[in-house]
Amino acid sequence: MYHLVNILHADPVSGSGSPRFVPVSIYSNKACLRRLPPSLPRFHWSRVSRLSVSDPSLCILNMAAASRFKGLGAVLAASGASWAAVALVQPPTASASERGPSGIDFARRKIADPFAVVPPREVQESALIGTSPINPLDVLVIGGGATGCGVALDAATRGLRVGLVEREDFSSGSSSRSTKLVHGGVRYLEKAVFNLDYGQLKLVFHALRERKQVIDNAPHLCQALPCMTPCFEWFETVYYWMGLKLYDLVAGRRMLHLSRYYSANESAELFPTLAKKGHKGSLKGTVVYYDGQMNDSRLNVGLACTAALVGAAVLNHAEVVSLIKDEVGERVVGARIRNQLSGKEFDTYAKVIINAAGPFCDSIRKMANKDAPAMICPSSGVHIILPDYYSPEGMGLIVPKTKDGRVVFMLPWLGKTLAGTTDSSTAITMLPEPHEDEIQFILDAISDYLNVQVRRSDVHSAWSGIRPLAIDPSAKNTESISRDHVIFVDHPGFITITGGKWTTYRSMAEDAVNAAIEAGKLKPSNGCVTDHLRIAGGDGWDPVSFTILAQQYVRMKKTHSGKIIPGVMDSAVSKHLSHAYGTLAERVATIAQNENLGKRLAHGYPFLEAEVAYCARNEYCESAVDFIARRSRLAFLDTDAAGRALPRVIEILSAEHKWDRARQRLELRKGKEFLETFKSSKNAQFRDGKHTG
Repeated sequence: MYHLVNILHADPVSGSGSPRFVPVSIYSNKACLRRLPPSLPRFHWSRVSRLSVSDPSLCILNMAAASRFKGLGAVLAASGASWAAVALVQPPTASASERGPSGIDFARRKIADPFAVVPPREVQESALIGTSPINPLDVLVIGGGATGCGVALDAATRGLRVGLVEREDFSSGSSSRSTKLVHGGVRYLEKAVFNLDYGQLKLVFHALRERKQVIDNAPHLCQALPCMTPCFEWFETVYYWMGLKLYDLVAGRRMLHLSRYYSANESAELFPTLAKKGHKGSLKGTVVYYDGQMNDSRLNVGLACTAALVGAAVLNHAEVVSLIKDEVGERVVGARIRNQLSGKEFDTYAKVIINAAGPFCDSIRKMANKDAPAMICPSSGVHIILPDYYSPEGMGLIVPKTKDGRVVFMLPWLGKTLAGTTDSSTAITMLPEPHEDEIQFILDAISDYLNVQVRRSDVHSAWSGIRPLAIDPSAKNTESISRDHVIFVDHPGFITITGGKWTTYRSMAEDAVNAAIEAGKLKPSNGCVTDHLRIAGGDGWDPVSFTILAQQYVRMKKTHSGKIIPGVMDSAVSKHLSHAYGTLAERVATIAQNENLGKRLAHGYPFLEAEVAYCARNEYCESAVDFIARRSRLAFLDTDAAGRALPRVIEILSAEHKWDRARQRLELRKGKEFLETFKSSKNAQFRDGKHTG
């Protein structure tokens, strides 16, 4: 529960030696208010960052930054408040162009600010509730996946008033269940050459350009990954070498590294588990090329938090239950939203609504027009997690064409081996489950290329994701399902964007915002700036940043008996924190050291108890599933380990969010139900003779 306290701050007038005093309000909790004196000191405005998330505009004053103000900072620090949100009553909100030389300069300063914190959930919800037909947002985004959060970030950095709502959690759908590759599309290049398809070639050019931007903008979460293609015939060797050299040529200056050929013996040294004999004969050699790899849901959450930092009002666990039209029913002007945590419903108004709900975008479209033609052709992609010994660290294996013509791969990912994938039609559900025959297909396919026994019992986790392949409703026929994205104006004031892939999320968002500006006659203060905008945690990050954590922090742990003991911030934990949180990792390490939350959540995995508290305070982590699946990747890496960690995760979140026993029981039930949709070896439906053990 947050309250308002009015104070005055000194705002220097340009060209004047004396400041003017402007009314200011502080959003604070009861603990802070009880210790506030009758008259608060005046302080200088220039040290406080602005956030245009509602009218009046909201600004965040972190406790550490506030401590620099001798009066107000001392009060806030003494009262135990971890943050205060400051609202400027007058003058009106400044545009992004007025905040500095350009919109990107303001955004970069805000994102790179080591003291910046995202507005609390209550403040974000208030910003959405505070809209009206005469005071609407510029843009309301429906869907918190990669595209939706990308749209919110793009629009906010253009100086527009932005809101975003997500029914479940950021990245709860397809965006957390991807192949984890940031790729240009080698297969599309092959089609472009053999079918003389210029459209496919443009798709590859576009994806390769965006691949480099994604890696540069989130260096802590993305990196280049060499991928090995085995060749069992000399013709394959020449064919793949020429094809991948063309891939390098198309990438041009955005190329990650040059592809090259390795002999059979050299390949065995690089990939010890690779079979030297296959169903086509003996191994002739391999061609290694480079694509990007990412931690997809961590990147998605980073986009949401970055959008919040630069002014977007983002709210997860908020479902759109209906759309609001104007009096004549010709234009969509808002949405009825239900807070899934409290059950409260409210209306939010916007000049333009962008539907970025992924596989569920058709259900949103039917709220505007019940006869809307389908845009989504859903496809199931199943992935499995195997032990690390199936693939060496830092080298993936991709087979472009198996016996039945499908593509399979094995990639090192977060200390495990990720294998997949399938591509089959499916029904749209909230929690898709992998079928056993799909898991068996992946195991059978990779066993043909490995010299080790492939066992069903080695599957630590298996999951299914739904690819929202797009059909353009305005097209004359639907013979070709697009792998590119589609933007469609269903109704005045209502735009749908779907299709595409993770790699191109940023340019998809740019196109959607451009369409919204045109449709709503919006007036941004600047153009798109996200092509060179690092997300929170990425600015100033260095691959050796983990050494600071290892050298300067300890992990204070509470034993079962209640005794506090120190632990080493070892390299595994330090590297994990550095890559997961970037330059913000020291905040997590501080919690582990100062709040006795330095214990690992699961044996053999680097995830710390401190991460649960940090994500609850700084990343809108509102449920146990939010943490085990998306803030950390434990559910995806090891379903059984996630189940064992679940009670402790709930215990920490309960302390952070003040849950009662009923809510704790609900979280435990929902967590177990969620993990049942991941098929490890323990809940396999059957085993055949080939995959035993």
